[in-house]
Amino acid sequence: MVSTSQPLAAQAGLEMLRQGGNAVDAAVAAAICLPVVEPTMNSIGGDAFAIIANDSGLHGFNGCGQSPAGWTPEYFAGRDGIPEHGWDSVTVPGAVDTWIQLWKRFGSLPLESLFNNAVRYAREGYLVSPVLAQAWSRVVDRFVQNEGFYDTFTVDGRPPKEGELFRCPAMADTLEEICASQGESFYRGDLAQKIAADCARHQGVMTPDDLANHEGFWTDCITLDYADLTVHEIPPSGQGIVTLIALGILQHLEIERYEALSADRVHLQIEAIKAGFFLAHRHVSDLDTMRVSTDQLLDDAFLARCAGDIRLDRASTPAIEIQPDQGTVYLATADANGMMVSMIQSHYDNFGAGMVVPHTGISMQNRGKGFVTEPGHPNQVAGRKRPYHTIIPAFATRDRHPFMAFGVMGGHHQPQGQVQVLNAILHDDCSPQQALDAPRWHVHEDFSITIESGLNHLADELKRRGHHLVPQPKPGLFGCGQVIMQTEHGYAGGSDPRKDSQTVGF
Repeated sequence: MVSTSQPLAAQAGLEMLRQGGNAVDAAVAAAICLPVVEPTMNSIGGDAFAIIANDSGLHGFNGCGQSPAGWTPEYFAGRDGIPEHGWDSVTVPGAVDTWIQLWKRFGSLPLESLFNNAVRYAREGYLVSPVLAQAWSRVVDRFVQNEGFYDTFTVDGRPPKEGELFRCPAMADTLEEICASQGESFYRGDLAQKIAADCARHQGVMTPDDLANHEGFWTDCITLDYADLTVHEIPPSGQGIVTLIALGILQHLEIERYEALSADRVHLQIEAIKAGFFLAHRHVSDLDTMRVSTDQLLDDAFLARCAGDIRLDRASTPAIEIQPDQGTVYLATADANGMMVSMIQSHYDNFGAGMVVPHTGISMQNRGKGFVTEPGHPNQVAGRKRPYHTIIPAFATRDRHPFMAFGVMGGHHQPQGQVQVLNAILHDDCSPQQALDAPRWHVHEDFSITIESGLNHLADELKRRGHHLVPQPKPGLFGCGQVIMQTEHGYAGGSDPRKDSQTVGF
């Protein structure tokens, strides 16, 4: 089974399974295809993370790139923060390295097979799907003045229309070069030189050495037992720990006692997520600079104390203290032998930094926006450092056996979506598709709340409890999720109706 946010990418992964490949072959093929067929949401110049489950256990991969060495605090002195767009928002992309590392360790098909569909769609074209067309149209005016973007991602200066054939032969050439060099060209060869040269043309400071020094790495996951499952996330600098903190608090609040989509259930989940974000935004950074450990943040007694501060009848602003120690697109795949993959890749914002390396189809991410410029903060910008990262693949095991690969893309919404989908499956007997179809709530960075129309009946009660409700500020706020879950005789899957998603299998 393969589940992604774009049907052509889902089918690219499925083709690998039909050719006898495994779940990693399928995941990497889908991941390579997604920058071609959903370029608004991810790119060759983005980051990627994955959790792989097989007979030997769970294997996490951190594909987060570091900042350029020249990004000292002084480099950003006098600015209000990291720019949202342009080369001064671009960190070293880790997606290409992630594809290659996953394939080298677990892949079973020739690498060329994993690239074929992506190269074909880039060179011959594909019909632009409805939600993709809408996302494309919202951003073209912002970046059309950039030569690389204009030439690569517009049709004579306009976005492609729904149903229109879109080709990107430069991206096809780049993908073929990445495949032939097994990623070396992107980090230490011709493509790396083109990336660095375009950065220099725009007065940025990313150098060939910054690219050459990139190295994604394998990692153990951080975990939390919840109900009868163990939930696994990639460690910081990612925000997966927000999901685990919220689940740990909700376990103490026994939310299964409250009716699905009731004011009580929604209120308690909101309060738990607020606590998770409050802690993460204070303490999460590159692991090398965190001053509070993940063990401290996930300590059961600490989470019980957090739960004790939550009132059922009243919203609150978290004020949790803990003493330091002396620290997108989503896809899931599963094969007939039980291997499962939870994988996510992103360039952060719609079309990332808006910078496209001319004649390559490489759109650069703006992950640098995850840093802060506050002096002394563990996530303060610095050279060769990983930023606070929003993309988080998730996995759940039951009795140490693989059970569910799941994730919900959408920046700040990701841990919130994970909590809502997981609770619907665990406590409300929802199928994966029902859990993804259910209406969602969203907590903003300032702790105001937006609810989907299916929860409008709770608006007055949530306001009465002190929540500040605001209208949906932009499309895509509630993200897009995918789930693949083991059943007794196979798999059950679901794809989010909020995008052009598809789950396919045989």
